[in-house]
Amino acid sequence: MIEQNLLDEPHPIVRRGLGLGSILLLFGVALVAIIFGLQLVRQKQTQPTSGPAPDFSITTFDGEKITLSEQRGKVVIVNFWASWCVECRYEAAALQSIWENYKDKGVLVLGVAYTDTEIGALGFMSEFNQTYPNGMDLGTRISDKYHITGVPETFVIDQSGSVAQLTIGNITEAGLTATIEQLLNSTS
Repeated sequence: MIEQNLLDEPHPIVRRGLGLGSILLLFGVALVAIIFGLQLVRQKQTQPTSGPAPDFSITTFDGEKITLSEQRGKVVIVNFWASWCVECRYEAAALQSIWENYKDKGVLVLGVAYTDTEIGALGFMSEFNQTYPNGMDLGTRISDKYHITGVPETFVIDQSGSVAQLTIGNITEAGLTATIEQLLNSTS
């Protein structure tokens, strides 16, 4: 009789595993952890100051496509700038002068307009009579590769394609000339 009573009584349903709510909660916690982890990794990324320069291609305002890796053998000055940048105005003449003095000596000055409009960038280039190649950093693809923190930032890439110098803030003609001369003389 005792055995009969045990079988007749309703037994609570025992669930094994996680319910939908628990699974969603765990998924949400995991997603938040991944997002925070990616942000921490990104914060630790810094601009390249030595070693191979990140490769990129840019289409200039003149329609020319320039790929950094195809410039091996030249010293390349990669300058991130914007028409709205006050500091960029201070270095504009120096960059143009460097271009005029070194374009026939194996040096390429390459301007990369960062988060700018085409109208603003072209106006800036016209105002400062910039004749060296410049192009838009569409979608910040190039600046993301270089992890720039603002503008202006200038990377000097040596003849082998390695970063030789990084300048955060505006450059001076004398400082950039000294770096270029050192690089040009190191291969002579």
